[in-house]
Amino acid sequence: MSGDGSPEIEVDGSGLRVAVVAARWHQEVMDGLLAGARRALADSHVTDVTEVRVPGAFELPVAAARLAPGHDAVVALGVVIRGGTPHFEYVCDAATAGLTQVAVSTGVPVGFGVLTVDNEAQALHRAGLRGSREDKGREAVLAALETVVALREVAPRG
Repeated sequence: MSGDGSPEIEVDGSGLRVAVVAARWHQEVMDGLLAGARRALADSHVTDVTEVRVPGAFELPVAAARLAPGHDAVVALGVVIRGGTPHFEYVCDAATAGLTQVAVSTGVPVGFGVLTVDNEAQALHRAGLRGSREDKGREAVLAALETVVALREVAPRG
């Protein structure tokens, strides 16, 4: 979900267990993403929240995989800023593929709040901070919660 055309989402997440896995790299951006996620959880009445911090975006999938079985949704938050080496592509690909695998293999929705940007200014514009244009931490939570609710309506977990 991004910028123009993104849907308005309001979800009642009462009774849901949600894990938030957040990287530590780029502290200012991560503080904004995590604050946005926390606001969205509170606004959605989710009170059973597990927060885990990992070093970077590369470590998000393993933490999400460990937490998914005990939670209704997992939200992954991180930021990877392009540099002058292929490191950016490797980390972005690994995080995206790993989080996708967690969602598909466990059936637990994973909110994707990993910013993959060219520079720090782009990350700050998406971090949900004062003056940011977007709040990707919030969006990732709401997407995961809406998916949980939608799946419960058509295919309850057994």
